[in-house]
Amino acid sequence: MQLKVSTISDNLSFIIKKKLGTEVHRSEPIQPLLKQENKIADRHGVAPKYTFDMSDSLQQRAQKRQRLALLRKQQNIESIMALALEYCPQTSAEQEPDPDWVERFISLAEDSSNKKMQKLWAKIMMGETTKPGTFSYKSLLTLKQMTQKEASSLQLCSSLSARSPIDNGSLILLGYYKKPSLFSFLRLQNKSHLNLSKAGLNFPDILTLIDIDIIYGQEIESAELKFGDEYKLNFKNIELTLKAKTSGLVLNYYKLTQTGNELTQLSNTSINNQFKQQLESIFARDFEFSWK
Repeated sequence: MQLKVSTISDNLSFIIKKKLGTEVHRSEPIQPLLKQENKIADRHGVAPKYTFDMSDSLQQRAQKRQRLALLRKQQNIESIMALALEYCPQTSAEQEPDPDWVERFISLAEDSSNKKMQKLWAKIMMGETTKPGTFSYKSLLTLKQMTQKEASSLQLCSSLSARSPIDNGSLILLGYYKKPSLFSFLRLQNKSHLNLSKAGLNFPDILTLIDIDIIYGQEIESAELKFGDEYKLNFKNIELTLKAKTSGLVLNYYKLTQTGNELTQLSNTSINNQFKQQLESIFARDFEFSWK
């Protein structure tokens, strides 16, 4: 059986019919008496090549498009709310979300037709219902404007980020260096860096995360760690304790913004395996590891 191949114009015509609720047709051949006028219109780029179905008036077509848009929004928000109910834990609720927050949520989420994005909206609704104040209006706006590609970058960020009790937020560890001293001055050139691209987070992804206000644009350094000091990192499914084998060690990392802290909660992804292997390999010289 031979499958029919759709052309680009076929696809666009389908979108027009779905979104506007009307058919579109190729214009009729130009009448002989109008050839000259249409040639002039062609030169100025105003001659229509396609016309819409005129069986309904312009007002009727506009009203039909509005009805279709309302139906799509209703379908979207119903799908999101149904998913949110599936995600809800069976625990008692202490308080309800702010009514104004719920109204804002609906007005922003109802335009989302993509199934993957709907899951993110549903998790936000569940999270806010479970613990009101978890997600800010700014995070809702960020998700509203997020493309599928940006959502993929957010997913990668979640698999590399960890929460640090010391830094009061989430971060992506980049590496470390040892501060120079009288006996270790030459070792400054041996800075140890993690290769995030090997873990799937390329430089364009980092720029994207900075642009959508998920991470801050500048690298940040930790306080100096002395011999025996411990630095804890809580990944989604595991806790890492780094114990300094020597003094003068400083960690480098990207710090997540408040919006980043909130939206990375939507993913339950485990720590990236390639990232975990790099950590153990590169940090082994100056740190003891403890996973639990």
